[in-house]
Amino acid sequence: MKTQPIILSFALVIFSALTASAQKKADVTQKKETFKVWGECGMCKKTIEKAAKDSGALAASWDTDSKLLTVTYNTTKTSNQKIQQGIAAAGYDTRDLTADHTAYDKLHECCKYDRKAAAANAEQKQPASHH
Repeated sequence: MKTQPIILSFALVIFSALTASAQKKADVTQKKETFKVWGECGMCKKTIEKAAKDSGALAASWDTDSKLLTVTYNTTKTSNQKIQQGIAAAGYDTRDLTADHTAYDKLHECCKYDRKAAAANAEQKQPASHH
């Protein structure tokens, strides 16, 4: 009768090792990243998050104030670049991509934001401050 607890303990150790191994593998294939996406409002938030998920993100959360999108995705199924391409196709400029003018023009009026190229030009035109 003493063999039963030993067998159960052994089975538990094996099960725990297999579970830990599977979790490590899942952690390796999942990646979480944050990058800037231009937009304005709650409607933008829905569209940006949907575009990210449609492009393979497992989770997507865009902050309206900071303009930062945090995505989690499986690296074997998609990439940061593919997710940004999907968002740009929906009309939103991202850190690495600029949305097509046609896609941007289709956005609702409240969703039209200062394009990142326009923002960069404005920064370049400002005179440098001297201390």
